[in-house]
Amino acid sequence: MSNSYTLIKGSVPLLISMPHNGEAIPKDIAEVMTEKGHEVADTDWYMDRLYAFAQKLGAYILVPKFNRYVIDLNRDPDGVDLYPGANNTELCPTTAFDLSPLYKNDCQPTPEQISERVELYWQPYHQALASTMQEIKSQFGQAVLLEAHSIRSQVPRFFQGQLPDFNFGNADGKSCSPELISTIAGLDYAPYTMVCNGRFKGGYITRAFGKPEINYHAIQLELSQFTYMNEQAMTYNETLAVQVQPKLETLVKTLIAFATTENANKSVTNS
Repeated sequence: MSNSYTLIKGSVPLLISMPHNGEAIPKDIAEVMTEKGHEVADTDWYMDRLYAFAQKLGAYILVPKFNRYVIDLNRDPDGVDLYPGANNTELCPTTAFDLSPLYKNDCQPTPEQISERVELYWQPYHQALASTMQEIKSQFGQAVLLEAHSIRSQVPRFFQGQLPDFNFGNADGKSCSPELISTIAGLDYAPYTMVCNGRFKGGYITRAFGKPEINYHAIQLELSQFTYMNEQAMTYNETLAVQVQPKLETLVKTLIAFATTENANKSVTNS
């Protein structure tokens, strides 16, 4: 437990990370932000609520306290763009997805302030990721990481038109085994739409922690908020949520089954 994140320990070899679920902004930062910044409109809203079933299935769950406007936990701490040539948000964003300024005039974070935020918020979350993945691997022989994200169905800054409902990314095949992504792609998502490695291929966390050669398998799901929210009002829609949750539960069970079956196979092979 930390004052910047919550880690729920599990009993199966799956860690679900929700790096954009946090809503809090420290007082000193809030004082120099615009009203748009205070809205934290680009939060991956209600991920913890939507995936509440996963705790009962035994998954480890990691969620931050602070909002992505403070620092984006899914970005390279050195500021390297996720998608070179495309429109990207920074490690410490200065504009919202709609390009509205997040800070009052001349109040954008300085390099020193960014370094401080890395130390206070980014590093603890990533240390928790690393230690939990190692704990899971030590206990089970391998670890699976699901990066649980969501985004509005239409964000012209990042993509044209309406986003598919389920957007999986495994760094174009680098962050998990081919068998796992193939199994995930073969699940029944109807009536929802699904794509693998489309506009979203997995962020920094997926790319940094997905190392199938050492039995770390990572995959990101960018879920359209249209599937479980009233997007404009930024409110949870229970009617929609209960329809999409069975698909998410099947996904989580599939990831757990993959990890446990792989472990069983290794035990037989090594016996």
